[in-house]
Amino acid sequence: MIRLLLCLLLVPGLAWGTELKIATWNLNWLTTRGADAELPTDVVPRVPADWVALRHYAQMLDADVVALEEVDGPEAASQLFPPDRYALYFTHDHVTQRVGFAVKRGIRVQQNPDLVALDVQPQARFPLRSGADVTLIFPGAKLRLLAVHLKSGCHRAPLESRGRACSELREQVPALQGWIGQRRQEGAPFLLLGDFNREMDGRDELLTAMNEAAPLVRATEGHRTPCWGGNSFIDHIMAGGAARGWLAPESLRVLTYRETDEAQKEHLSDHCPVSIRLRLPD
Repeated sequence: MIRLLLCLLLVPGLAWGTELKIATWNLNWLTTRGADAELPTDVVPRVPADWVALRHYAQMLDADVVALEEVDGPEAASQLFPPDRYALYFTHDHVTQRVGFAVKRGIRVQQNPDLVALDVQPQARFPLRSGADVTLIFPGAKLRLLAVHLKSGCHRAPLESRGRACSELREQVPALQGWIGQRRQEGAPFLLLGDFNREMDGRDELLTAMNEAAPLVRATEGHRTPCWGGNSFIDHIMAGGAARGWLAPESLRVLTYRETDEAQKEHLSDHCPVSIRLRLPD
């Protein structure tokens, strides 16, 4: 018993039964590749100083769980989230912009099948991303997480708008509703987080559609992000089921970069880490 207690106390960064810090971070084509046919020609390769800076920001973030978007798998992610501190879980997509999670060691994780139905254009040159699906298992609770990176280019237009961007985003809605609806049927606490590429202010159609599957609490509601000068959020964290009551009030945070030159977006990221805190049941 004493040995078990010591092991729990030595788990880094996690206070069991109290609070859990959960973040989402789009890292803007984070890859260790150089020139590659699978990369758009306008992707700027990171130089060593960029990796050092990003690793510093990951340390400052110090989240227990980070949903990751636009990351070229575990090799790239491990440069920011070292394996001795974090376990990495990524989708099985054959794309550079993969979705995944970095989870602090000491947290028990079950990786669930990818939500492949989000890729509504699998034959395209640059297919859309599957959702990364994991369950966190704690002594007193389980928490299901789905990280997404939805179709870009339809930030605020009606989903019925002409054009490929809104059409493909509209086609992704049933997969989201199905996943949320399954969690509701199971009675499972859950979070849906990531880069939705969608502003959800007002009576947004995408948010309304997801709420039809189960009531959600959106941590970013009523806020604007200070990232790179300020804008509406397109990175969101939403809680469903019992997790709606676990969301710590006013815990939304955005870790901004000290660099202010917008040219640094290509070297760091055009997105900033967004985080919340959950108060887990004892």
